Amino acid sequence: MRTRMLALTSAVCGAALLGAAALPASASGSASGSAQEPEADAGVVTAAQLLAEVRACSRISKGRYRTDSGSAKATVPVCGTRDAVFWKADMDIDCDGRKTRACNRKTDPYFLPETAFQSSRGEPLDSAALPHVVVPGPSKVWDYRKSGLTGGSVVAVVYRDRVRYGVIGDTGPTGIIGEASYAMAKTLGIDPDPSTGGAESGVTYIAFKNSRVSPIESRARAQSRGAALAREFVGR
Repeated sequence: MRTRMLALTSAVCGAALLGAAALPASASGSASGSAQEPEADAGVVTAAQLLAEVRACSRISKGRYRTDSGSAKATVPVCGTRDAVFWKADMDIDCDGRKTRACNRKTDPYFLPETAFQSSRGEPLDSAALPHVVVPGPSKVWDYRKSGLTGGSVVAVVYRDRVRYGVIGDTGPTGIIGEASYAMAKTLGIDPDPSTGGAESGVTYIAFKNSRVSPIESRARAQSRGAALAREFVGR
C-alpha cells in the first residue's frame, strides 16, 4: 500500500537477470509460513501459452496507469477478456503486512504493518510468505471490484518462462500499477528486496474473474485453482 518511488537501478537489472533464487518456504494454511509447499511445477500451462492469450488488449480501464510515482507518462492499460483481467507492467516489491525478518521498517522504508485484505484470522497478510499481487485502489480509471475481482482472487503472474500463481492481497495508489509481494517476486526469480529489487518491465499479471479462494493465505489452494483456471484460459 506504500507510495512507490522510481528506485530501480542498473544493479537491479543485473540481479533480475541472475534470476535463480531458491523457492521459499510457503504458507499453506496459515500466515506464519510454517509449512512448505513445492512450487517448481506451476502446472502444464506454460508462460508462452498464457502470453499467447493476452497478446491483444481489449481495454477496460478508462485511462492508463504509471508504473512508478516518478514516471513521466501513464502507459499501462488494464485489459479484459470474458474470464480474466490482465496488464503488462514492471514489478515493484510490496513488503507491507505482517512484520518479519524480510519485511519491516529497516528493510523497507515505506513499510506499513497492514494490507488491504486480511487473513482468515483477521491479521495482515505475510508478504514474505504469501505470493500475492497489488491492484490499484478503485478510481475513475478502473475499479477492480467491477471486474469480478476482490481480495483472494486468483492471479497468474508470468515473467520470462515462469508462471506462478497467487492471489490479490493488497491495494496500492490509484494511479500506479505493477506491484507484487516479496514472496511472489522470489518465486519468479526476481530480486525481492523491497528497497532495491523488482523488475523494470516484462511482467504480465492475469487475474481470473470470480475466482476467490478461501482462506486467502492458502498457497496450496491458489496454486491448484490457478493451474485449473489457466488450463481453462488457454483452452486445454
